[in-house]
Amino acid sequence: MFVVITYDVNVESEGGKQRLRRVAKACVDYGQRVQNSVFEVNLDYGKFILLKDRLLRLIDREKDNLRFYYLGNHWKDKIEQFGVSQKYDSEGLLLF
Repeated sequence: MFVVITYDVNVESEGGKQRLRRVAKACVDYGQRVQNSVFEVNLDYGKFILLKDRLLRLIDREKDNLRFYYLGNHWKDKIEQFGVSQKYDSEGLLLF
């Protein structure tokens, strides 16, 4: 499943900078950063649930915002991109 994850972590609050780093690290572990707080992930459902649970445990729901945009199986038809972009094959091999 192809999902776009966005987040806004309040860095002015206690522990905000640490939460921001941890959320970004979790997203980097599973997908590709396309903008500062925007990631594209292409995972099977089980791995996505693990990532979602990890992110929900990291954020402060009173101060931060986390969004998931589910693009489904035909995601290539739903994305238009203009300007500078890293080449990224979300269905290719990921090396850890």
